[in-house]
Amino acid sequence: MKINRFLALPVMMAMTQFSLAQNAVPQEKLNPVVQNFVNEVNNNSQLEKMAYELLDGIGPRLIGTPEMLAANEWTANKLKSWDIEASLQQFGTWKGWQRGITHVDMTFPRMKSLSATQLAWSPATKKAVEAEVVILPKVSSKAEFDRWISSVKGKVVLMAQYQKIGRSDDQIKEFATPELYEKLKKEKEQASKEYQNYIKSIGYNNETLPEALEKAGAAGIAISNWTGIMGANRIFEAKTKNIPMFDIELEDYGMLYRMAENGAKPKIRMEMKSKILPEAKSFNTIGMIKGKEKPDEYVILSAHLDSWDGAQGATDNGTGVLTMLEAMRILKKYYPDNKRTIIVGLWGSEEQGLNGSRSFVADHPEIVKGVQAVFNQDNGTGRVVNISGQGFVHAYDYLGKWLNAVPKNIKSQIKTDFPGIPGGGGSDHASFVAAGVPSFGLGSLNWGYFGYTWHTTKDTYDKIIFDEVKSNVILTATLAYMASEDPEFSNREKRAMPLDDKGQVTQWPEVKKAVRDSKDY
Repeated sequence: MKINRFLALPVMMAMTQFSLAQNAVPQEKLNPVVQNFVNEVNNNSQLEKMAYELLDGIGPRLIGTPEMLAANEWTANKLKSWDIEASLQQFGTWKGWQRGITHVDMTFPRMKSLSATQLAWSPATKKAVEAEVVILPKVSSKAEFDRWISSVKGKVVLMAQYQKIGRSDDQIKEFATPELYEKLKKEKEQASKEYQNYIKSIGYNNETLPEALEKAGAAGIAISNWTGIMGANRIFEAKTKNIPMFDIELEDYGMLYRMAENGAKPKIRMEMKSKILPEAKSFNTIGMIKGKEKPDEYVILSAHLDSWDGAQGATDNGTGVLTMLEAMRILKKYYPDNKRTIIVGLWGSEEQGLNGSRSFVADHPEIVKGVQAVFNQDNGTGRVVNISGQGFVHAYDYLGKWLNAVPKNIKSQIKTDFPGIPGGGGSDHASFVAAGVPSFGLGSLNWGYFGYTWHTTKDTYDKIIFDEVKSNVILTATLAYMASEDPEFSNREKRAMPLDDKGQVTQWPEVKKAVRDSKDY
C-alpha cells in the first residue's frame, strides 16, 4: 500500500508525542528552596569559570608558597563578591618557597630532555650542574654501604626502586595469560620486597638516606615515585637541605638506571630555579552567613584549599573547594533567612596533617560547641556515593532526614553506613569528629583518583567531570539547608566502639595538636 508521505509525517509526529506523554516520568516534587538550588546549578553554574581562575590562573597551592596566599585571597574575595562575610584566619607559619623551572637533560651517552619535577621545598641549583648518574650499590650490609658512599661526591644518585615493567596491573591482567599474569605479579611483589629489605640492610630509610647522600657530597638525588599507572608520578617533599632532589618519570628513570647498571656512565645536566622565600603565614579562608534565628549554632561546609604541587591540585582538592564555594553562593542567593550560621572553612596545610582544620577546632571552642553538622568533601571529582555516620549513634535520625530532601537521582547513588566508625584521619572532617562533632565526609566515586590524580603530575583541570561536581553542589547545599532548618540540635552520643583484632576495645580518635610551624614538621 502506498502512503502519502505528506500526510504520514504529521500523523507519525502525533503518535510519537502521544507515546512520549504516556511514558513521561512525573516531575519530582522538591522543596521549593531545593528546587531553586537545582535550577541555579543547572542553568547558571559558576564552576567552570571558578575552576579556570583557581587552577589555571593560580595553580597548585603548596603551603608556604605565594600561590597558596593568592588562593586564600582569591577565595575570600570570591565570597565577598557574593556579599558573604569572609576573612583569612592565620593559624601558623611555614617555610617560604616558590617553584621555578625544572630542566633536566641527559647529555651522555646521547642528548635527551628528561621528564622531571623538582620536589616541594627542594633547594635549587645555583647554576646548571652536569654530573654522572649512579645507582645504589649491590651490597648487603651498612658497613659495605658506608665504604661505598664516599664515591657519590659530585654525582647524581638514583635512589628509588627500579621498575622493570612500566605497565599498569590492569593492563597486564587484560592482555597476559593467567599464568603470565601471576608470574609477573609475583616478580613485582618480590622486587618490591627485596628493595625494602635492601634499604633496611644498609641501615637507612627514605628519610635518612637522602641526608646521608647529601652529607657525602652528592650533586643531587633523583627518585621516581611511580603510581603504577603510565605517565603518573607522585610529587611530595624533598628530604635535602642543600642539594636538589627531584622526581624523574618512570620511562626516563628506567633508561638512566639501566645505563648506569651496565657501565655506560650516563650524565645529566640539571637546572632548577626554585626560590627560598621568607617564612610565610599560614591561613584558613573562612566565610560566614550569619544565622537569623540561631546565630550561635553552625553548619560548616569544609574542604582543604592547599595541595601538593606536581600539577594543579584539581581533584585534590580543587573540586572540593569549588563544591563548597558554589554551595555557599547558591545558599546565599536562595536561602536568605538561614536559621543557623553557615560557615565555609577552606583549610590550609591539610596535606601536612590536617593542620588548618585542627587549628580551627583548637582556636574556636565557642563555634565547636555549637556545630550542628560539618560536611567535608575531599576525594576527587566523582559524584558522592557514600556517607558514614562517623560513629554517632543517632546520625541516622538526622542525617537520614536531611537526605530525604535531596533529589532522588542524587540520593539514589549514595550508600550510607550507620552508625559507622569515626574517621581518625585522612581528611578534615576527622578534626571535628575527634572533638565529638557530627562531621561527615562526602565520599566520591573515585574516577581513578588514588591511582591517577591523587598527589600526581596529572591532577589537572581536564580531569574534572563538572556534571558530577554539580550533583555534589546540589547535595551539599541541600544538606546545609536542611541541617540549618532542623528544629532539633543534632545528638552527639558516640557509639560503643568495636573490638580490634587483638580483642581490645578500640578508642574514639583523640584530638591531635596541629603542626603550626614547619620547623616542627
